[in-house]
Amino acid sequence: MDLGLLIDNSNVPSTSAERFERRSPTSGQVATIAAAAKKKDVDAAVEAAARAFPAWSAVGPGLRRKILNDCADVLEARTDEFVALGKQETGGTAPWFGFNVMLAAGMLREAAAMTTQIKGEIIPANKPGTLSMGYRQPVGVLVGMAPWNAPIILGVRSFAMPLACGNTVVMKASEKCPGLHRLIGDCMVEGGLPQGVLNIITHSTEDASEVVNALIDHPLTRRINFTGSTRVGRIIAERAAKHLKPCLLELGGKAPCIVLEDADLDAAVKGAAFGAFMNQGQICMSTEKIVVVDAIADDFIGAFAKKAASFKVGNPDEQVHLASVVDMETIEHVRKLIDDAVSKGADLVAGGAPTNGTVMPATVVAEVTPQMDIYSAESFGPVTTIIRARDEDHAVSIANDTEYGLTSAVFTRDVRRGLEVAKRLNTGIAHVNGPTVGDEAQMPFGGMKASGYGRFGGSASVDEFTELRWITIEDPDQHYPI
Repeated sequence: MDLGLLIDNSNVPSTSAERFERRSPTSGQVATIAAAAKKKDVDAAVEAAARAFPAWSAVGPGLRRKILNDCADVLEARTDEFVALGKQETGGTAPWFGFNVMLAAGMLREAAAMTTQIKGEIIPANKPGTLSMGYRQPVGVLVGMAPWNAPIILGVRSFAMPLACGNTVVMKASEKCPGLHRLIGDCMVEGGLPQGVLNIITHSTEDASEVVNALIDHPLTRRINFTGSTRVGRIIAERAAKHLKPCLLELGGKAPCIVLEDADLDAAVKGAAFGAFMNQGQICMSTEKIVVVDAIADDFIGAFAKKAASFKVGNPDEQVHLASVVDMETIEHVRKLIDDAVSKGADLVAGGAPTNGTVMPATVVAEVTPQMDIYSAESFGPVTTIIRARDEDHAVSIANDTEYGLTSAVFTRDVRRGLEVAKRLNTGIAHVNGPTVGDEAQMPFGGMKASGYGRFGGSASVDEFTELRWITIEDPDQHYPI
């Protein structure tokens, strides 16, 4: 696959004519050749979006809704293409990419439904004869930056609600899945999105800083949303702050799952295993800290290790539970974390880092303590930890003992107790008797602390992608004191 940039609904080469390769993490073969954008290409994409903004922002909600729904239909119709390309570019399983398309289409349809829900309000004014309004309107050209790990979901999320609110968008694709992100753009064009409303920039790893800086610095871009690592999120926020540009940041995580002594053990094992190992643990919501009350810790560790060992592992083209991680850097990262933990007294009760290749089994490190690197570092791979807690209070303390705060879970048969524990967890999302991994298009999705700020999803995201203005209509014959 050889791709150009998507600008003004056209496939165009980069101004430098440079391209880059994305290779399969399993076969090493070239999966995609894509245009390597530079600053000049960013300028062209932003200018295309700026030209499209006046007309798109004036489109009525009914037509905007129809176009977004049509785009969702096209996305679903091309599911097989997404699955085939996803397995090549990032090494995940076919069901994972199928789910990605399903939820991404749902996000487009939810955004379509929200076009008639972008509401202001009439505010009582103290001045006689005055109609005072809180009025919401589109912002302008917005920037969306999407990651590789849930490529179709997070790619679509970066622009769906911004478009529904009447903005135009320049989306920066991930260098690890340029083909998938460009394919999303092709679906939007096929679905009837007007020229210039969505533009997609691909770039090499070497040019990432130039492209990101150009997008943030451009005088015509108004807001930025970014999903990715906390390290990069901080850089983006700092640069955007110099221009006073608001950001929506959904960053890293170290999601805790608390298992209390009265939990349904089988349910807790299943929920924690799904949360830890879905998509090889490469989800911002992945369960990385399983905090178990000591009274049931031995039973849980035994059952959880058995569950982890039952997962079938193999090549993305096989029917497996866990396929390849995205690259060898992930394997090396988790190997260092595991070796450090074991050297400091942890027990490796299931799995382990492979000696070669990017296919890794579900791995469980038990008896983890704060002195171990894996206690606090985000692994972002198919490994999770088990930490013992004395009681509920201690478990909550351990769960909150992290710089991150995206999502969390607690398992208990006492629902009221679970709700009270959920309220004490310093995360933007908390689930009682459910896994840490979960997303729905209409939900307010986002984190606290080093997991970022702002919310994607439903009515909460309207605030992120519109300007709230105070507009009045007044009596021209009103009295003035001077």
